[in-house]
Amino acid sequence: MFDKFNDECGVFGIFGHPEAANLSYLGLYALQHRGQEGCGISASDGSSVRTHVGGGLVSDVFKDNKIFNSLPGQAAIGHVRYSTAGGDSLKNCQPITVKYSRGSIAVAHNGNLVNAQEVRCDLEKNGSIFSTTADTEVIVHLLARSKADALADRIAEALRAVRGAYSLVFLSETRMVAVRDPSGFRPLVLGKVDGAYVVASETCALDLIEAEYVREVQPGEMIVFDKDGMTCSHPFKEKKLSQCIFELIYFARPDSTVFSQQVYEKRKDFGRQLAREHKVDADIVIPVPDSGVPAAIGYAEESGLSFQMGLIRNHYVGRTFIEPQQSIRHFGVKIKLNAIREVFEGKRVVVVDDSVVRGTTSRKIIKMIRKAGAKEVHMRVSSPPTSYPCFYGIDTPTRKELISSSHTIDEICKYITADTLGYLSIEGMRKVVGVEDGTCGNFCDACFNGEYPVKFPRLTDDDQLGLF
Repeated sequence: MFDKFNDECGVFGIFGHPEAANLSYLGLYALQHRGQEGCGISASDGSSVRTHVGGGLVSDVFKDNKIFNSLPGQAAIGHVRYSTAGGDSLKNCQPITVKYSRGSIAVAHNGNLVNAQEVRCDLEKNGSIFSTTADTEVIVHLLARSKADALADRIAEALRAVRGAYSLVFLSETRMVAVRDPSGFRPLVLGKVDGAYVVASETCALDLIEAEYVREVQPGEMIVFDKDGMTCSHPFKEKKLSQCIFELIYFARPDSTVFSQQVYEKRKDFGRQLAREHKVDADIVIPVPDSGVPAAIGYAEESGLSFQMGLIRNHYVGRTFIEPQQSIRHFGVKIKLNAIREVFEGKRVVVVDDSVVRGTTSRKIIKMIRKAGAKEVHMRVSSPPTSYPCFYGIDTPTRKELISSSHTIDEICKYITADTLGYLSIEGMRKVVGVEDGTCGNFCDACFNGEYPVKFPRLTDDDQLGLF
């Protein structure tokens, strides 16, 4: 409904707690913003691994105490899903759980494997039969084929055969294993609660269950949790860090700490830097809710303008609805946002959003604001123009669908019907996150400049790494 990059996935794991499945449910609840198409929990009681998955929100899939009674044990992992690869069918919901010669294994994955198609074809030629179309199942097959004795060694061997982004949590009958790829694309943090170990995509999941934040899982690190405690290793070759900067711009919850940076404060800083770069004579600053709020606060503080919530969001819109006839124009935006006429009437307005993808939503919002009586509308975006798709765990449009890949800023401004348009510069964005040497530092910002840190099969402008 909104013209945004889509959230990827979220993972959660807990080892050594008598209410492991219940706490996993709460952890996934906190991570719901990272995926709304499906979710699941796998739990182990020391002798078997049981899994429950379903399509939809966490509260819809886990709505019965009978489900939690079927997931006993002191260890559990969970997953919320947005399908960056493999489609949205129920069979692709995670954790993916299989039985093989060494027992059972469940895996939850946040990221995207850029060579999954190639590896899958090789496995199928050698007799492997896949039951899903998700790239995560490639890892499971590689693990099952390994001749190594220890689970950690089998996982390491499997992951050396793949490239791309992954924050993974595995669960066997007696162990939980957390792994983050050597480039560190996607976040993963470590915590403790009541003597149990916890891993999660974001710190907001730790906060909900009142777990203590310990540290990030380091890029390229593997942590094994078992009855003897926690064992850490770095079984992969070291690579240049490429942490996804869009986690700080849009994906992560504002109350999380990601890549050792507090998200809410960074988003306000993006807004402050945007105001320094693109000042304008105006009366009020309003955000596109909810994700544009922190940047708009920063912009208003830096520019000395009044911050107003002129657009009110309806938070109770379902994923599907019956569209009316064409007599109600711009219905898709109207059902989610409404303008307050008393805020806009006769005002020169600065509208702050975190990103513009196709420009379609921005165009409708600006027309809504003008209809509410605004005298001028100045669009400000707290990230650089998104001109390239992501291949590392974010579902993005193809390049030809990204408006900034084929239009100048003046052309985009005219299309969205704004009086002026200003984007945060790449240099300004990097400065906010502590990079001032002219490089991207420890971050991946390929969606802005096309400089991809991990190579992938050559694609046309019509493609978005459609794996299977």
